[in-house]
Formats: sequence, structure tokens, C-alpha cells
Amino acid sequence: MMPILTAVGVALFLTATALPETRQMQPYGTWESPIAAADLAQAAIGMSDLRVADGRLWWRESRPKEQGRQVLVTGRPGVDPQVVTPEGFNVRTRAHEYGGAAYTVLASGAVVFANFTDQRLYLQRPAAAPLPLTPPGYRYADCVAEPGRGWIICVREDHTAQTLADNGEERNEIVAVPLPGDAADGSTEAGMVLVTGSDFVAYPRISPDAKRLAWIQWNHPDMPWDATTLHVADLTATGIANRVQVAGGSNQAVTEPAWDADGTLYFIDEATGWWNLYRWTGGAPEAVSPMEREMAGPLWSHGASSYALTGDGRAVLRHSRHGVDELGVMDLKRGALTTFALPYNSFSDVRLADANTALAIAASDLEPSALIAVDLNSGAHRVLHQPAGRELPIENISRAESIEFPTAPGPDGQPRTAQAFFYPPANPRFRAPPGEKPPLLVFVHGGPTSVSKATLSVAKQFWTSRGFAIVDVNYGGSTTFGRDYRRRLNGQWGIVDVQDSVAAVDYLVAAGRVDGSRLAIRGGSAGGFTTLAALAFTDRFQAGANYYGVADIEALARDSHKFERRYDRSLIGPPSDALYQARSPIHHLDGFNAPLVTFQGSEDKIVPPNQSRMIVRALQQKGVPVAYLEFEGEAHGFRRAENIIRAQQAELYFYGRIFGFSPAGDLPPLAIDNLPAD
Repeated sequence: MMPILTAVGVALFLTATALPETRQMQPYGTWESPIAAADLAQAAIGMSDLRVADGRLWWRESRPKEQGRQVLVTGRPGVDPQVVTPEGFNVRTRAHEYGGAAYTVLASGAVVFANFTDQRLYLQRPAAAPLPLTPPGYRYADCVAEPGRGWIICVREDHTAQTLADNGEERNEIVAVPLPGDAADGSTEAGMVLVTGSDFVAYPRISPDAKRLAWIQWNHPDMPWDATTLHVADLTATGIANRVQVAGGSNQAVTEPAWDADGTLYFIDEATGWWNLYRWTGGAPEAVSPMEREMAGPLWSHGASSYALTGDGRAVLRHSRHGVDELGVMDLKRGALTTFALPYNSFSDVRLADANTALAIAASDLEPSALIAVDLNSGAHRVLHQPAGRELPIENISRAESIEFPTAPGPDGQPRTAQAFFYPPANPRFRAPPGEKPPLLVFVHGGPTSVSKATLSVAKQFWTSRGFAIVDVNYGGSTTFGRDYRRRLNGQWGIVDVQDSVAAVDYLVAAGRVDGSRLAIRGGSAGGFTTLAALAFTDRFQAGANYYGVADIEALARDSHKFERRYDRSLIGPPSDALYQARSPIHHLDGFNAPLVTFQGSEDKIVPPNQSRMIVRALQQKGVPVAYLEFEGEAHGFRRAENIIRAQQAELYFYGRIFGFSPAGDLPPLAIDNLPAD
């Protein structure tokens, strides 16, 4: 049985409830909050793709108020960072649709980046305008410089009409793109193919002597957390030679290869059931230090970096268990892991500033994401940059409590548990009338192989400061719990995730912590599917909020993008009209009676708009209260400030109408079909 995690803490909330005479009595849901919907747009400024080059730090930063574009930012410690991306450019790749690793920094200080609008690579020299480097029709990601031959080596998706006609879908390859000379005005070469023949490739990494190339690859119907293989080949002037498979294979997923200074190849493998660090020196791979902790996550976006090699026999790495990250340094010879005592519970983009200083993007339950530096010898840390500081008073923060609860037994009949983070209402100005319990929002993360962590989320505090409780469920299928927990969802999508969400509700209702008659479930993408399935197949919820979720699995398998085109095989099973219809909420409307609000982006290629439109239309015809907002120009997830704000306001207005309370403040009205006017 999974051990119960230590609660992150709810001491502030308990202290506040001990002084009811100082607070105004008002029903849950009606409390006036210091957080406005507009604050969510500001909080959506995020960092990703951290790099270090020539003593400078580089990262991407989102700009919700600039139509959601991404810009490159650079700076040195102690110096205010500078935006280097000019107006009219958006540093974002659509490779795999989820993107990631959208730029690389060259030794000259120039950068090569993917521009979102046309998906071409651009070369931007210092203090100069970007120049096109590749022709239209291709997408690029995770480029690395090979200075000896004047190349950058990249993952490339070929979307040209001829390839689509010949191949039936995009072709994913690793290519070498030539860099123009200092005096040249750009280039338009698509690249020389180095690696081809598999459905997907990722992580091209060049050895320190520039003589070898490592990469991972996989094929339909596997996803990169199901089965991948790691390869190494000699890198020549005309391509690659002497290719060998190093690790991976059927039912085994390897990821994140990285070369050490001595030529040893490190990578993450899950041979023991947990993603751990391994090494290869030419013979059989060996584990560095097996342990029941995850040292990587599912490869949704290109270029994730969970560890970094110091070059002196150590590695700084993120290691996770049950939704909680830690950062530490491992002695690669002895396998000894030393974990730093840092006030954070989430880390990403682990890099090195130098052999004794680690960098990471970190977050905690009290502070939003920040770029931090950690001294590997002392463990001391400092914040280098925090794009969205915490303006919320600490007494307004609902701090997460980790809960473990019984859920449906496994296929063998043995009892099982699942995990979630519970956030009680928190607002020092208000208390509820005696005997009233708070409404509960069940948050269902996407992926579905993602994970929810107890980090400060203004989006969550928006609700808890108004008098809602939240339970954020890490249902079977989530990562950081080991491979067996992640694979609970194989063939069981729409069953295990729904069971675990309902079990979390039952646990909290039985404990007397929430109102069992005011329960709503909400989620995006795969979490949107779980939301729709929970409303169609159970009667446990009185409302739901669906963000670009899947209503028809058959339609998704037909219409989705290449990366996930056959993901349904592992989540549901072999293609079968009967099976897919049995799991699709659109085919089970008889039990779908709870009101639903749905949000969708018009340009979503991952879960196309027809998924949302069909479930909304069906519920309209059935007479179920339903509301729908489709945002023009948005894709999978909302990036523009005005749409982030509108969606949050609309969801709050919707719950007020359904649960019969009046939220504080002026909210724009939302048209809800089949609901009588007040």
C-alpha cells in the first residue's frame, strides 16, 4: 500500500478558523476574494527552455498580454534580464503539437529559434533582425549546435505536401541544418537527413568530441513513456555510420540521453519500474543507483531536462515521488544521493551554470515559479528571476494537504489506493454559517500521464479564497508513482480515472469536509474527457466544466495529430466500434443530466473543436443546461490574457447559477441553454 504523504500544511487555515468573531459570516462561494480573474493572466507568465551559454542564462517567457506569444529572455546573475525577441516573432514550435525546446544558442551569441507563425527556423545574430534559415513546410525542435561542421542538428517534422502524399502522415527525422557564414543573409535549406525510418525521434545529443550522435526513437502505437529505444552512431560529414542500439525496447521506455565529459553516455531507464539514471560505456548499460523514485517524466514536450552532468563525477538531478519533487546531487561512482533542503516541491529545466552551481525553475506551495541557483557544495540557493511575484497575502493561501484514499480494487481483486491534494477554503475575512460545508471542485489533470503537484496556483486560490474546496486528483495513470501506477490506466481510460475521482469525493464527503450536494468536476484535454465520462457514467456530480475534452474516442483517433494518433490503442484497446463507443461520453447521454460548461480553442489540433461542439449540441437537444465558449485563434490551452480571464469568470458565473449563490463582484453574464432565467 502506498505510504501516506506528510501534509504540506494547513496551519494558517486552522489558525484563522479559531477566530470566527473577527470574520464576516457569508455562505461559501460568495466570499469576496483578493484575486481577480485578471490576476490569472498575470500569473500565466511562465518560464521554460532554460539554457546556459557563455556565462549568460537564456529562457523562454510567455506573454499573455501580447496575444500569448513566447519571447526569448537573457541575462546574467545580478543583471536585469532583457527580451531579445523582436515584435512580430513568437518563439514556439509545433513539433508534436506540444512543442518544447524551440531554440538553441550558438557560440557566437546568436540564437536559432522556431517561429510559431510559419514554423521556420530563424537565425538571430546579436543586435540584428532574425533571418530565415529553413523553408516553409517543416517544423523543428530540440536543435543542438555542431560547430565543427557548421551545423545545427535538430528534430524535424516534414509537413510538405509531397511527404504527406507519399507517407500518409508527417515524417519525423533528425537532420543537420547548415548555418550560413557571418556575412550571409540567411539560408533556406531544410537540412540533411541523418536519422530516418522510425515514426518518432527525440533528444539528438552530440558527444563531447563531436564524433558520435545519440538519440531516442519509437514507433506507433507506442507513446514515448510506453516503449522507446536509445541509439548511438558515428557522426560523419555525410551522415551517420556504425549505428547501435544501446537500450530500450518492447515495454521499456528510455529517455533523456546526455554525454558526460569523459564520453560516458547517461540516460534514464525504467527497467526496475521507476525512471532511474543509467550509464553506457560501450558494453551493457548499468544502473547508477536504483531507487523507488522517478528521475524523469513523460515526454510530452521536446527537450525536457531532469538532470545535468557536472563533468567531475557528479550529476545534479530532480527526483520525485508521489507528486513531490526534490533536487539533489548524485556521486556517479558510488551512487550516493544527497538531497538539498530547499523550500520548493517542484523543479524543472535542471541545468548547470558551472561545475558547482545548478540552475532550475522551481516552485513551492507559497511562491510561484522562479529561476533559482543552487550551490552544489553548500546547498544554499538564491532566486535569480521571478516573472510573476506573489502578491497574495500568505493568510489567503490555501495550502495543500496530501490525502491517500481507497479506490476500486485492481484486476486481481486486491485493494488499491490513490492520491490527491486537498485545498480547503481560505480567506481571513470570511467564515461560513454554522453547519454549512463548502462546495467541492474536483480538478482532473491532463495528459493523462501528467501529475498534479502542491505548488502555488493562483488559478486554485481564485476558488479557495471564494469559499470553494478543491481536490486535485492524481488518478491511476499519473507519474511520479512508478510504472505500475502509471500503467493502471492502460486499457482503462474512462474507468480508472473516473473511479479515482469519485473515490476522492467519497472520501472527503465521508470525512465531513465538503458538501456532498454541491460537487463539480473540471478538467482540460484528457482531464476534460474524464470530466465528461464522470458526468455520463456516474451520478456523483451536480456540475462539470470541460476544457477542450474528448467526447468521441473514434473521432479523436480519426482526427488527432500524428503524435497521439494511436494513443487510443494503449488507453482503450485495439480499435473496435463497440469498445470505443462504450467508452465515449457522446454515446451515453441517457445518464448525462448534470449541467455542463465547455471551453474550446478554434485552432486546437490536438483535440479538435468538433469534440466540444458535438457534446454541447447533444446536450442542448436533450435539454440539459449547457454553456459554450469557443475562443477564436486559441489552440490547445488558452494563452491570451482576455481569454484566460473570460473563461475563469464564465466558470464562476456558471457555478453560481447552478448551485444557487451570487458570487462577489460583477461578472459578465454567460448564456446557459436550457436553464430558466432568474
